[in-house]
Amino acid sequence: MRTAGRAGFVARGVVYVLIGVLAIEIAFGKGGAEADRQGALRQVAAQPFGLVMLWILVVGFACMTLWRASLAVFGEGGQKKTGSRILSAGRAVFYASVCWGTAAYAAGSGGQSGSNAKSQDWTASALKLPGGQVLVAIAGVVLCGVGVGVAVSAIRRKFLKKLDTAAMSARARKVVTALGIGGNTARGTVFAGAGVFVVIAAIRFDPDQAKGMDATLRSFAHTPAGPWLLVLIALGLLLFGAFSFASARWRKL
Repeated sequence: MRTAGRAGFVARGVVYVLIGVLAIEIAFGKGGAEADRQGALRQVAAQPFGLVMLWILVVGFACMTLWRASLAVFGEGGQKKTGSRILSAGRAVFYASVCWGTAAYAAGSGGQSGSNAKSQDWTASALKLPGGQVLVAIAGVVLCGVGVGVAVSAIRRKFLKKLDTAAMSARARKVVTALGIGGNTARGTVFAGAGVFVVIAAIRFDPDQAKGMDATLRSFAHTPAGPWLLVLIALGLLLFGAFSFASARWRKL
């Protein structure tokens, strides 16, 4: 399970680094690909031995799913708190879906919709339910809360508790701390931004207002800060990718 967890963090790091690169290209008007997981997979597939690399990612996400599932069953660090186990179970389900989507893409289902279409489809389906407008609004608020929580935890450096800092040199600890703060803050900002758009979709009863990661990132370029805010967030996602690699090395598993 330890090996599985480390493989999962490497796979996550690869995807976030590619998303960060795509977002930077968009900020400078050079990118036409979507800056989300689907866009990252397309970039991998376009490389020499791309199909092999895609299947390696599938294995990595499968490993992450197994590791998260083991935490849900046995607890993390010897602790069997119900809340943390439920959270691990949710993450296991999420990475199972990521693994399945990546495997489908590698197997030739390249026509899958990106994050924007998926977000709008989910919102449209939810709005049709009884009380759907309220449910969508709650989902948006929860997503905003998760994003803010991730960012606040990053600033408070809570991620260090899950890393074996004693095994790091003083320099490595400083670098990993910077990666964790910058990367997790950027990721939390993207989550919060996507949550805001879901709330707007609920208020206006318009699923087209919901945005996935790609559209959320592009929206940062239309703020008063211009494309530079998107560049800043994109660099943060690159840092999170690097932090994932550091987690593969020093995470307490």
